[in-house]
Amino acid sequence: MPEPQNQPFEILAPAQWLVPMVFNSPHSGKFIPETLRQLTRMPLPQLHRSEDCFVDELFSFCLDLGAPMLRALFSRTFLDLNREPYELDAAMFVEALPGFMNSTSPRVMAGLGTLPRIVSEGEEIYRGRIPLQEAMSRIETCYRPYHRALTSLIAELHGATGFSLLIDCHSMPSSSVRHLRGSGQNTIDVVLGDRFGAACNRDITGVLEHAFAAEGLSVVRNRPYAGGFITETHGSPRHNHHAVQIEINRALYMDEIKMEKTRDYVSLQKALARIFKTLAAFLPGIEASPAHKAAE
Repeated sequence: MPEPQNQPFEILAPAQWLVPMVFNSPHSGKFIPETLRQLTRMPLPQLHRSEDCFVDELFSFCLDLGAPMLRALFSRTFLDLNREPYELDAAMFVEALPGFMNSTSPRVMAGLGTLPRIVSEGEEIYRGRIPLQEAMSRIETCYRPYHRALTSLIAELHGATGFSLLIDCHSMPSSSVRHLRGSGQNTIDVVLGDRFGAACNRDITGVLEHAFAAEGLSVVRNRPYAGGFITETHGSPRHNHHAVQIEINRALYMDEIKMEKTRDYVSLQKALARIFKTLAAFLPGIEASPAHKAAE
C-alpha cells in the first residue's frame, strides 16, 4: 500500500462546477509504493511504461471548463483501477484464490488483471508468487476508496442536474493501433469507447468524433478499445448516466522511448480544450431532449 504521506488519489476541483461532466484519469499516477519495489524483478523505469503518461496534465483544462478531475497518484503497475475489484490471476499468488474472484477474464488471461502480472511489453513484474493478502490490502486501501470517490462525484452531479457524463481519460501506445487505419488510411489518433452505445448517448459520442476530426485527428469508435470496467459501470444512458472512454495515441504528444513530452504536447492540449468546449455547448440540448425527459 502507499506510504502514509502519499494519498492514493486526488480530486482536482474547478472554481465552480459549470458543466455536467466528471473527468477521470485512473492510469496516469507515477508513485510506486515500497511494497511493489521489494517484490518486483524490474528496474523502476520499466514499471512506468504501462502508465498513461501525462494524461492527467493533458486533460487538466477541464478545470477551466468547469469540471472536476479524479486522478490516481499510484502507478498502474501497482493496481489497475479499470478492472473489477477481484480480477486476479491465480498463478500470481501463494495461496489458492477464493471462488468469488474472477480469475478467467480475458484481461486476467492477458496478464492485465486488477494486480497486473506484466507490463505493457509483456515482461513479468514479480520475482515470484506473492501473498494474497498483498492484493487484498491494495484493493481495500486504494481501489475501494478511489471508486467510492468516483461514484460520489457522479452521484453529486446527477443529483444536482439529473444528468452526468463521465470522461474516462487514457492513452494508448502507438504500437497498439499501428496495424489499424482510420479515415483516409491514416494512423489512428483517438479511439472513443462507448461500449457500442451501451454506455453513452450516441449523439454525444458523435459530437466528440466530429470535434476530434475537425482538429485534424483520425478517430474511430470502439476498436480496439470499447471501454473498460469504469465505462461499463458508470454508463447507463437510460438513467441519464453517460460514460465515454478517450484513448489518445501517445505518439501525438510524447516520445514513447524517452517518456518525455514533445513539442506537440501543448498544441494537442489546446485542441482537446477546444473539443470539450464544443461538447459542453452541445450538452444542454441532450439534457433537454424528449428521451432525456422521458427517462427522468
